[in-house]
Amino acid sequence: MVGLVNAEPPEKLEEYKNVLIFLETRQGKLAKPGLEMISVGSAIAHKVNEELIGVILGNDIDDLVQEAGEYGCDRVIGLKSKELKDFRTIPYSVCMADLIAELKPNIALIPATRNGRDLASRIAVKSKTGVTADCTELDIDPTERILMARRPTYGESTLAEILCKKHRPQMATARPGIFSVPEKVPGRKFQSEIRKTTVKKENLKKEIVSFKPKSTLDLTSSKIIVSGGLGLGKPSGFEMLEKLAAEIDGKVGASRPTVDMGWIGRDHQVGQTGQSVRPDIYFACGISGKAQHIMGMRLSKNIVSINTDPEAEINSISDYIITEDLYKVIPELIEAIKKKKGGAIAPAAAKSA
Repeated sequence: MVGLVNAEPPEKLEEYKNVLIFLETRQGKLAKPGLEMISVGSAIAHKVNEELIGVILGNDIDDLVQEAGEYGCDRVIGLKSKELKDFRTIPYSVCMADLIAELKPNIALIPATRNGRDLASRIAVKSKTGVTADCTELDIDPTERILMARRPTYGESTLAEILCKKHRPQMATARPGIFSVPEKVPGRKFQSEIRKTTVKKENLKKEIVSFKPKSTLDLTSSKIIVSGGLGLGKPSGFEMLEKLAAEIDGKVGASRPTVDMGWIGRDHQVGQTGQSVRPDIYFACGISGKAQHIMGMRLSKNIVSINTDPEAEINSISDYIITEDLYKVIPELIEAIKKKKGGAIAPAAAKSA
């Protein structure tokens, strides 16, 4: 039976301090969204002279604990059990809620991945607090130690700032791909602790017999993305973008309308309801630049817009603007890249001969 649980403010807010982050793992490795939490979490914690505490759940986690410290955590706690080898909502949420009750963090941050969203809501209920979901900006008021959690609203046209003044911990999930991954510093000093944990049988509702990872396209790790929009005019336009991406070791992205129309798979979608990316180069081909799309790629280092519309919204954030027919520009660009590659290879081949 599902019941209603009311949030309860603690009697002494001053007892809560430090920033706690959940470090998600995938196939025995620290997942990129969790590493992004280290970046923003450390900035918030150090702004008020507090610690960043990273938490890892799993079985073979000794090396991961060391790695998390080298990425920037001041303290890393590993909860170790064979029952925690794979993500399961109930045991993970119970372990995290128990740890939060013990440590009393002022702030708890979780990446807004599929697992993270599931986990955060359950932890919030168990901790009798709230959670601000899918944040794109996170900061802290250094005087009151209040988390300033900002998330898009009204179709990404406005950022809403949500404050949790009375309840603890202040919880938020952060959209993957928005925050940077910190630099790894081998040999960095930090505190670590690995606890052997017993998971109660009543919390093991399901048994994982085997794990088959879903084949999905991860655009967040790509340094070059070639994205297409309705300006392509037809589904086959993505074949041309695939050729360009192949020549420059990139991946193909897409705007939501092209996905909704079935021109390309949803794994390619960039934007509010797709993936948030920050590549070195982002090609926006035939993309007008609605707020929903811009929110997912505005942090790209270099944005190249190819569009016949000189007034396209995407141009306002672009570093390079090509106002020309993309079916003329892109084939010429592909040929130019091929020629440059050929020119670079020819001298070496001649020398070896």
